Amino acid sequence: MRAVRLSVVTAAATAATLAAVTGCAQKSDASSDSNGAIQVIAKDDSCEVSAKQFPAGHVELAVENRGSKVTEVYVLYPDDRIVTERENIGPGTKATITAEIKAGDYEIACKPGMKGDGIRQKVTATGAKGTKRSPEMDSAVAAYRQYVQAQADETLPKVKVFTDAVRAGDVEAAKKAYAESRIGWERTEPVAESFGDIDPKVDVREDGLEAGQDPVKDWTGWHRLEKALWQDKKIGDREKQLADLLDKDLADWVKRVGKADITPTSMANGAKELLDEVATGKVTGEEERYSHTDLVDFKANVEGAQKSYELLKPVAQKNDPKLVAELDKQFAALNTLLDKYRTDKTSYVFTSYDKVADAQRKELSDGVNALAEPLSKLAAAVVK
Repeated sequence: MRAVRLSVVTAAATAATLAAVTGCAQKSDASSDSNGAIQVIAKDDSCEVSAKQFPAGHVELAVENRGSKVTEVYVLYPDDRIVTERENIGPGTKATITAEIKAGDYEIACKPGMKGDGIRQKVTATGAKGTKRSPEMDSAVAAYRQYVQAQADETLPKVKVFTDAVRAGDVEAAKKAYAESRIGWERTEPVAESFGDIDPKVDVREDGLEAGQDPVKDWTGWHRLEKALWQDKKIGDREKQLADLLDKDLADWVKRVGKADITPTSMANGAKELLDEVATGKVTGEEERYSHTDLVDFKANVEGAQKSYELLKPVAQKNDPKLVAELDKQFAALNTLLDKYRTDKTSYVFTSYDKVADAQRKELSDGVNALAEPLSKLAAAVVK
């Protein structure tokens, strides 16, 4: 099915680093262009959609940020589950997202500053027929669903090793188990985030709390415990309660994973989202700011992105062999670069990120950007 193009526009200066991460440039206006793009003008205080209806199927979002802040763009179900998203769109940069959207009601949300519920517009995808998929696409979706479920199932016992150590008050044992407990989550984070309410409970950083939330009362999950272990160097009653809560929230995640709405385009976009996670959290050292275990998350994100790509590769190879050749090359280069920091080749033991010099961090960032640019084209290649 021919893709419908949905263009999102916001307003300000260029941010060169994020430009490399978020994708390709194209012309954008306030009304539908000659290619049928549906324009959305999203400034820091508005998100105007020129057409409130579009045909269901493969919908292309051409995103341009003209705002003064880094922004996010989401297509959301009425219950706030995520259909598709693109985060970390820097001022003056552009990105293209291709998504499979079924008939129904949705909201487009623009989030200047990447905070809050966003500025929203209600839209409707029309048409009774769903998007036809090839047997290869169906096989890729089925295999990826199995992969995500397996990662979730394997995470719970690893988390229990971590939370048992917290409940026992054993700081060193908890530190040792912390990074490994997060690997399955990091490999499949876009699927986990699609549920909307789980990620803020288990993986939010302190600076990611919403306005009005209290870090003492409202901050939960891995990073709250990370701070207690590495910065505070102590485990109290509150941390033991948080360990119980982490077990509960992740058990909820495991139950829900099998019900996730997974499509070939969500797999491709999820792979790109994982690279964006690396570029804006792991490479900067912000994600694991107390434990400095960023390279473990980094590797898991890349592995998750590569899994999606490998499953979609047979379809992409038919439609865009040049893109596949470039992606093979860049995945290999980034994995080789990451392995330089792997201190134990048989396990997930990496150099502490506070020991990685600025020049080395730039090399890692360049490797991520070199992969992110072609990876942003994977969804479009899959639906050609």
